[in-house]
Amino acid sequence: MSEPRNRMFRRNHFKLGTFSANCSSGMAVTKVPERWVNSWENNLRMAQICDANGIDFLLPIARWIGYGGETDFHGSVLETMTWAAGLLASTQRISAIATIHTACNHPVVIAKQIATIDQIGQGRAGLNIVAGWNQPEYEAMGQTLPDDHETRYGYAQEWFDIIKKLWREPKAFDWEGTYFKLKGVYGNPKPISGTPPIVNAAGSPQGREFAMRNANFLFTPAIDLERSKDEIAELKEQSTHVGREVDVLTFSTVVCRATEKEAKDYLEYYARQNADWEAVDNLVKLQFAHAHSFPHDLLALIRDRMAAGHGGFPLVGTPEQVADGITALHNAGFGGTTLAFVNYAEELPYFCDTVLPILEERGIRRGG
Repeated sequence: MSEPRNRMFRRNHFKLGTFSANCSSGMAVTKVPERWVNSWENNLRMAQICDANGIDFLLPIARWIGYGGETDFHGSVLETMTWAAGLLASTQRISAIATIHTACNHPVVIAKQIATIDQIGQGRAGLNIVAGWNQPEYEAMGQTLPDDHETRYGYAQEWFDIIKKLWREPKAFDWEGTYFKLKGVYGNPKPISGTPPIVNAAGSPQGREFAMRNANFLFTPAIDLERSKDEIAELKEQSTHVGREVDVLTFSTVVCRATEKEAKDYLEYYARQNADWEAVDNLVKLQFAHAHSFPHDLLALIRDRMAAGHGGFPLVGTPEQVADGITALHNAGFGGTTLAFVNYAEELPYFCDTVLPILEERGIRRGG
């Protein structure tokens, strides 16, 4: 069987991608001077390192205002659709995913944009759907974040139904819905290989139902792997019940060094001694006020992990120890994880040279 154009659809292969490199400081809420600068030059360098080493995907965060603090964490952000277009044009194998807020983007426009970047990447585009959770961003755009998840995901469902129809329907059509009234609309060209991979992160029951109906990949935090095993089993059963297959992914923070002491010392340096705690607390407050992504009974642990990497699962230690952590995620039932570093372009080569061969030896990932 030939390999799919889009590496997100690769079977029997634990997927690895990068997360948030389009944002200032990436995922590390830190003040250290070497923290990630999200320039186009740095993003291009990072993407080409990933592409050359078989990393599967690039996932950005769509952000419109930062989280304050001394660094204004995520105060500078490259817009995700144009970011993905540029990286798809500059790489050969890796998938680039555009993260899109439903409330800020018309579905007819998004359908055309995704089809266009899929043409640029010859079938390597993807779409990450965000139904909304960050109230200050809504206020910045003069919008109101609905209090109830039913409204948020009802809107998102109609939004995505229109996109799917534009990708599949050969002729013009009218649309008479609750949120959209369209007349004589159609979409050409189509994405190259049908519907691109759809990504969603949701914690509420309504969000999970949306993901089961529409997404290929659901992101959820890995805070406690024993808890994750039960959660993943439930999600898999839920997706099977609706006749779909949804893979569960998570996100991780990587500090990979030659010795365990070096790795732990660096984690202490950037994530505790030099954390931007004001930005961390702003981030935690917003997440817990408007999103259901993180378990509320683990607040102290989550606050610590927010500083290290936006709440990501810690992969800290030698290459063997980092590989052990990824293996543990695989054994818990996750189908892949994103990776975040204090400085992606500087740290990725060592990770690729030392950790990826171990994962291939263990049969978790396939080369090529």
